[in-house]
Amino acid sequence: MEGEKRKILIVDDDSFLLDMYALKFSQNNFEVHTAMNGKQAIEKFKSGLHPLVMLIDIIMPEMDGFEMLEKINAEGLAPNSTKIILSNKSQQADIDRGSELGVAGYIIKANSTPLEVISQVISILGKKVENSPDVKSGSRPEGVGTK
Repeated sequence: MEGEKRKILIVDDDSFLLDMYALKFSQNNFEVHTAMNGKQAIEKFKSGLHPLVMLIDIIMPEMDGFEMLEKINAEGLAPNSTKIILSNKSQQADIDRGSELGVAGYIIKANSTPLEVISQVISILGKKVENSPDVKSGSRPEGVGTK
């Protein structure tokens, strides 16, 4: 995969953050796709997008991150994509719900710089490759409780 760009879909309704993360990830050898809400992301999957990783906000209009995860799981969209939540929601109930929906990581926006987010995404992808094909059940998502 050396030299090949890894596809990432960033789903967030904050256009400033979306543009900033798109720039930072593209500078780190990612092919970046964006969506402003879960509904737009679902449309991209149905149009043939198969990202290696998704970075998903929770609080968004039309369809939030949890609803999006429920729908992609139920419909089998992007089954091989690594799903990571990037949100300011830091309640344990939200982290647990993310785990139940199959996320590989949960990053709290306020606790992480953009470079730290990129580093955590790359770390989670590396661990996913090491642990494939199964993800251990009952384990906490990467990044939970850090910082």
